[in-house]
Amino acid sequence: MFFNFVDELRAAGIPASFKEHLTLLEALDKDVIEQTPEAFYYLSRATFVKDEGLIDRFDQVFNKVFKGILSDYGQNPVEIPEDWLKAVAEKFLSEEEMEKIKSLGDWDEIMDTLKKRLEEQQKRHEGGNKWIGTGGTSPFGHSGYNPEGVRIGGESKHKRAIKVWEKREFKNLDSTKELGTRNIKMALRRLRRFAREGNPDQLDLDATIEGTAKQGWLDIHMRPERRNAVKLLLFLDVGGSMDPFIKLCEELFSAATSEFKNLEFFYFHNCLYEGVWKDNKRRWQERTKVWDVLHKYGHDYKVIFVGDAAMSPYEITHPGGSVEHMNEEAGAVWMQRLTNTYPATVWLNPVPEKQWGYSQSTKIMKQLVNDRMYPLTLDGLDDAMRELSRKQGH
Repeated sequence: MFFNFVDELRAAGIPASFKEHLTLLEALDKDVIEQTPEAFYYLSRATFVKDEGLIDRFDQVFNKVFKGILSDYGQNPVEIPEDWLKAVAEKFLSEEEMEKIKSLGDWDEIMDTLKKRLEEQQKRHEGGNKWIGTGGTSPFGHSGYNPEGVRIGGESKHKRAIKVWEKREFKNLDSTKELGTRNIKMALRRLRRFAREGNPDQLDLDATIEGTAKQGWLDIHMRPERRNAVKLLLFLDVGGSMDPFIKLCEELFSAATSEFKNLEFFYFHNCLYEGVWKDNKRRWQERTKVWDVLHKYGHDYKVIFVGDAAMSPYEITHPGGSVEHMNEEAGAVWMQRLTNTYPATVWLNPVPEKQWGYSQSTKIMKQLVNDRMYPLTLDGLDDAMRELSRKQGH
């Protein structure tokens, strides 16, 4: 069973090594968890999943491999425990409660099933998904996990309605799914680097203890606050073919502004030329010269371009190629100046990667950023952040 589990994990793209398999078996052998399916789920997830973007895939594999084998079936009818019968007799359902269990069938069907289970039940049962008892997944009982259950005695323990691996709470973090502000933040955090900056206004507990031990009296040490030391320039393509990606770009912008305190952003259209802007409503009245950007922000800044790179190739390669104004120098010249100034530059493209080969302008722009163009997906964003982390600048 466990070997099949590992094979299924690997087939789903979750790296499951033999070492991790042995770790799981050792943990089970030493009884580090309670002997329950839920405890085993959390143990195996902690063992095999190192990236939360894979949690949803793990949940699907777990459900596929272990579904149906966690039940305990009895065969012979036995005498019903008196306390169970008392619990049934004391149980009254309101109209609201009856509405909640409609998915089980009509009232007669519910009671017939309950009666049948009571007749078949061998003993007090804990766990499983068929018999009346506690801590199981049967519709009848208490402290269990069935979303459509009639609770018989006891107290509601979990306040939830489905087994955790079937609930799939992390499906929105699956790296194959659509991006959202939350998972964009998770990917961007790979780029963060902390340094202690500013005035020493935080107690350095370790240094205080060490100093006090050496001096023989209270020797208080302070240190600056740890702050995000990464500096980021964000260039966003707007208008035209980028209109379908407005929502996605807004989510990326929102995530970036909350994750990076040292962030400067500018807008451009199609390709970088001699001017950029911060307010789209005043794009012609209030422009910033790209030369000023290159001189103002140091070489240690990381640069992210966001755009579909969809345009006429002449907009990149020729003077006067811009569709909006007469540019004296080709866009390629400005792109080369920027990448020379900021070696840590990447381009995020919202168009699916499989379509890039059909666009001549996309291939040209990819070359201009030294092939560091990545799809605007979770995996692509993750790869881009790893690339930026490797580049240290001059």
